[in-house]
Amino acid sequence: MGFDIRTANTGDLPRILQIYAHARAYMRQQGNHEQWNGNYPPEDLLLEDIRQGHLYLCTDGDQIAGVFYYREGPDPTYLKIYEGNWPDDQPYGVIHRIAVADHRKGVASFCFEYGLSRCPRLRIDTHRDNIPMQRSLSKNGFTRCGIILLANGDERIAYQKNQTEV
Repeated sequence: MGFDIRTANTGDLPRILQIYAHARAYMRQQGNHEQWNGNYPPEDLLLEDIRQGHLYLCTDGDQIAGVFYYREGPDPTYLKIYEGNWPDDQPYGVIHRIAVADHRKGVASFCFEYGLSRCPRLRIDTHRDNIPMQRSLSKNGFTRCGIILLANGDERIAYQKNQTEV
């Protein structure tokens, strides 16, 4: 079976919550003790994402292999960047809160490619302690652009990838 992308619905919520719990545990095992503290992302945020049609699932047959938020920008957290610059001011898509079930290879890459298929520029950010995500972004051709601040003031490393001409 190959991967596919579909929008999430409320019936998917129990499995989505399991995937996020698994991702939080994995981050802790990898030394990332600060990102997604508590039960982040909270159920009410996920329900709002579903209601707005911005929460997506990467599926393999009838199995959910990953979950992520996608929408086209602008994103308020990306309006100011520090210690660097965005490569351009063109319209972009945003991926947030990506989590993979059981750390299957290729899921995150497929989600990134989906975002780029919708918009030729894709922005994403991650915690400085999230080394596995930083490696995945580098492997997938994202460029580290600088530091952004979340609404609560926490720092994140910001990345962008532009779709290359084929």
